[in-house]
Amino acid sequence: FPTSTYCQIWADTQKELDIMLQREREEFLQPEHDLEKVMKMLATSYMKYLEIFRNLEMAHDHIIHQQKRAAIRQSLDGVIGRILEIKKEMVKLENSECQHMDDILMDLKLVPEDIEIPIPKYFIKENLKILQEREKTLDEILLNAGLLEQEPLTAVTLEEGIKLIQIAERARQGRSRAAFMKKIYLEDKRETKQEDQIGKSPDDAATCIQKVWRGYSQRKETEKLREEEMIFLGMNSTEMIDGTGSLPPHLEAMSSLQKANVLQGEVRETEELSFKAELREKEGPHIVETLQDQISQCFIECRHITGRFPDYPPEEAGGSKAIFSEKTPEQIAAELAAKREMEKGDQTERREKPKPPKPQKPGKQEVDEGWKMGPSNFLPILEEGSSQYKVFWENRDNTLDFLQEHDPELIKGEEREEVEEEIRVQVDELMEEKLVNLKLAVDGETGASQSKGGKGEKVRAASWEGLGSVSILCPDTVVTIDSLYQELAEEGLLIKVKTVNLSDYIGYYDCLRSIPPEPGAQPMPSSPQVRQLVALYGILPLGSQTVRENAPLVKSMLLAGPTGVGKKMLVHAICTETGANLFNLTPSNIVGKYPGKKGMVMMLHMILKVGKTLQPSVVWIGNTERIFSKGGQKGEEEMRAKRLGKILPQFLRAVKAKDRMLLVGTTSRPFEANTGPFFKAYQKIILIPKPDYLSRFGKYFKSSSWLFQLFKIPLWKHYILRGGGTLTKLVNLHCLAQVSAGFTQGRIVEAAQTVLSELRLLQMPRKPLRTVEFVTSLARHDPVYKEEEETFQ
Repeated sequence: FPTSTYCQIWADTQKELDIMLQREREEFLQPEHDLEKVMKMLATSYMKYLEIFRNLEMAHDHIIHQQKRAAIRQSLDGVIGRILEIKKEMVKLENSECQHMDDILMDLKLVPEDIEIPIPKYFIKENLKILQEREKTLDEILLNAGLLEQEPLTAVTLEEGIKLIQIAERARQGRSRAAFMKKIYLEDKRETKQEDQIGKSPDDAATCIQKVWRGYSQRKETEKLREEEMIFLGMNSTEMIDGTGSLPPHLEAMSSLQKANVLQGEVRETEELSFKAELREKEGPHIVETLQDQISQCFIECRHITGRFPDYPPEEAGGSKAIFSEKTPEQIAAELAAKREMEKGDQTERREKPKPPKPQKPGKQEVDEGWKMGPSNFLPILEEGSSQYKVFWENRDNTLDFLQEHDPELIKGEEREEVEEEIRVQVDELMEEKLVNLKLAVDGETGASQSKGGKGEKVRAASWEGLGSVSILCPDTVVTIDSLYQELAEEGLLIKVKTVNLSDYIGYYDCLRSIPPEPGAQPMPSSPQVRQLVALYGILPLGSQTVRENAPLVKSMLLAGPTGVGKKMLVHAICTETGANLFNLTPSNIVGKYPGKKGMVMMLHMILKVGKTLQPSVVWIGNTERIFSKGGQKGEEEMRAKRLGKILPQFLRAVKAKDRMLLVGTTSRPFEANTGPFFKAYQKIILIPKPDYLSRFGKYFKSSSWLFQLFKIPLWKHYILRGGGTLTKLVNLHCLAQVSAGFTQGRIVEAAQTVLSELRLLQMPRKPLRTVEFVTSLARHDPVYKEEEETFQ
C-alpha cells in the first residue's frame, strides 16, 4: 500500500483514540457499585484499545517519515501502558489472570483471534545493528571457550551472488526459449514441406525479410530495456556494485524512495548536529542575555523584599530553573520562611509522643463509595500525543512530500530545549560567581559557609553513583562491562537465545476452558491466553522503556506446567521478540561456579550489572521449585539452590522500575516448593496447559485474515510439514489427534522427529508416510494423567 494509506490509518486511529479518551473521562471517573457492569466496561475498553494498538503498530511499521514515527510511537507506548493498567484492574476484580470475554466478543462482532496481542516490530528494528553486533560477539566468545560448535560456512561475495542469480534466471529463460523455439521449428518444418511442394511467392519473400528486420530491431530495443532494468536492480554494472554509478533521472526518485527507510536515520543525525550549531550561533547570544537579565532581576527583587541576596540554587535542585518557577518573589520568600520554621519544629515534634487516633463511634460505619478507576500514568501521555497530532499533523498536506523528508522546524523545536539547557548550565556558573561578588560588595558576606556539608553530600552521591557506573573499581584492576559479559558467557551463565517467536506456540481459543470446573477453582488457561499473558507481562514491558517505567511493575513471572508443554520455548520467545540477553541460573547450571556465599553474591551482582547496562535482560531459573524446596540439604547442588533462594529477594529489590529486567522461573512440580517464599518471589504465575483437541487436529479455514490462517494450523500437521514430511490420505490427522489426547506438545514433536529421520525422508517418494508410524513412536512416551493435571489447579 502507498504511504498515504497508512497515514489515513493513523488519522482514523487517532479519532478512535480521542473517542476512547472522552469515554474514559465520562465513565471511569464516576463511582460504580455494580461490579458486573464495571467488568463489562473494562473488557470493552480493553478490546477497543487492542484494536487501536494493532492499527497504530501497523502505521508505525510502514511509515518511514521519522518525525511521524516519533509521534505515533508516543501514542503507541501510551496505548500499551493503558492496556496493562486495564488488565491489572480486571485481574483485581476477578482474582484471576484469565477473563471470560465471549459476550464482549459477540457484542463487538469480533472473533477470538482479535484478542491476540500484536508484538511491535520496532522492539527489534530500532536496535537491530546493536543486537547483531552483540550476537556476533557472543558467538565469538562461545567459540573461543569451546561451548559452541562452528558450522562450516562458505562465504559468497556480492559479485558471486549476482552471478548465481543471473545464471539461474538465464537458465530458466533459456529452457523456456528452447521450448518455444522447438514449437516454432516444428511448425516451420511442416510449412516448408508444403512450400516445397507449391513454391515461394514474391510476397512471401518480402514478408520473410520484414520478419528478420523487425526481429533484429526488437531485440536491440529489448536489450536496451533489459540493461536499464539490470542497472536499476544493481545486478549488472560493476559501477553500480561499487556505488559509483548513476541511475537515469526517471529511476533516481524510485531508488531513493526504496533506500529512504535506511538513510532516514543517518540524515536525521546529521541534521540534528547542523541545527544545534545553527541554533547556538543565531539564538545563543539572545538566550544568554535573556537568562542573565531574568536572574539579575530576581536577585534584586528578593533583596528588596527580604533585605539580603538569596542563595543560588544548587545544580541538584535544577539551578536557575528553580528561580524561573511561576511564583512571585513574595511567595518564594514565604516558602523559605515556612521551610525554616518547619526545620525548627521537627526537633520539637520528635520529643513529643504521637497521640493515638480517636476510636470510631459505634453508630458510624464506613460508606462504600463503590469501584473507581485508579490514577493512570498513561492518560496524560495519550492526551499529549493527541494534542500534538492535532497541532502538527492533522491538517498537514502530505501530497508534496513524496520522499518523506523531515520537517526542519519540528527538529529545531526539539533541539531548542536542549540548546537552552546547555546554555543555562553555563549561565548558572557565571551568575553564581556574580552573586558571590555582589554579596561581598554590598552585604559584606562571603560564600565560604555556603556548603561545608555540600562537599560531603557530593562525595556521598558520587560513591552511590559509582556502584551503578559502567565499571567496578577493584584494588588492582578495573573490570569493565565487556569483561564481565565475556566472563559470564564463558562460565555458561549467559547463554545463546534460540530464535523462536511467540506465534510458534501453536494453540487455539477454547471457550470451555474459561468455565471453571468447580466453584472457586481457577480455570486452566488456553494456549491463546498463555500467549496473551506472556506478551502482556513479559514482552511489552521489556520492549519499551516508557512502558516499563510507568506501567504496573512486574519483576518476576512463573511458568508452571507438566514436562513438555513449552515453558522453555516461551522463555526463548520472550528474548527473541525483545532482543534480550538470557542468563541461566538453573540449579544444575550454577554448580561449581562462584563457590561460597560471597561467590553467589558476586555472581548475582555481575548479572545485575550486565543486565542493567545491556538492557533488556531475562534471568531464567529452571526447576525453580528446587531453590524453595521443603526438604533439607542433601548435596552441593541442593545447598547452592537453597542459598540462591535466600539471596533472590535482595536481587529482586535491586531491580527498579527503570531497569528492563525480568526474572522468569519454570517448574513442572510447583507443589514440592515451600509456598511462602515461593509465591513471594514470583508476582505472576501462569499455568501452561497441554494441547486440546482443536490444537492437535485443528481445521483448515480459508480467510482473508492472515492471523486467522496462522492459528488454524494443527500441531501434527505443522510439525510433520516442518520436518520435511508430505501429507497424503494415508496420514489420518483426526486419528492422530484422538490418540495423542493427554500428550504434551513436546511429546508430539519428539514423535514426529523420530519418524521423520533422514533415511525415512529419502524413502518417502516410494513409501508414503502412514498413521501407524506416528502412533508407534508416540506410544513410547507417557501422557499427562488426570491426577497430575489436577495438581496444577
